[in-house]
Amino acid sequence: MAAPATSLPSSSLSLALLFLLLGSCVSSSRAAEIVVGGAPHGAWKIPSSETNYTLNAWAESSRFRTGDALVFKYDPAQDSVLQVTRAAYLSCNASGPVAQYVNRDGEAKVELERSGPFYFISGAPGHCDKGQKLIVVVLSPRHAYAAKVSSPAPAPAEVEGPAVAPTSGAARLGLQMGWALAAGSLLGVVGLGLF
Repeated sequence: MAAPATSLPSSSLSLALLFLLLGSCVSSSRAAEIVVGGAPHGAWKIPSSETNYTLNAWAESSRFRTGDALVFKYDPAQDSVLQVTRAAYLSCNASGPVAQYVNRDGEAKVELERSGPFYFISGAPGHCDKGQKLIVVVLSPRHAYAAKVSSPAPAPAEVEGPAVAPTSGAARLGLQMGWALAAGSLLGVVGLGLF
């Protein structure tokens, strides 16, 4: 005859499920390293005249959040990355940048520590005039959730460049929302003592 099966008390199981749910929520909010230009372009360079692809077109199709890091990949002997003001971006003025980023091992990383627009241009002479420049609009933490569940807001009026655009993250959002609903239902069942 088989031994009777033992089970965990419902409170232990409920606590284990709660920790599992909290762990999945925390892991989905981690900062990301985003390669400028994305795949297949993935490089800080003058856009090809053969296509309509620009760095700002890439940025418009991406989502940036506070804490993310941009990764600029380029040859440091041929180029550089300058963070500039809006006026310097519009005029391709490389003198007096807000910041210049150091290329280590073929890439420079820029931490996006605040929400709002960031303006970047190439420090190589003539590159900015040929389209090697970028505006990145970073979502604030309080707006990151709202942007996930509703259509994105347009870029601020003073920004001439990419608007915050929807991404393929919509599928991930659906999965996250599904998990949240399932967890809420499970917690409701546990709270009622039906589990």
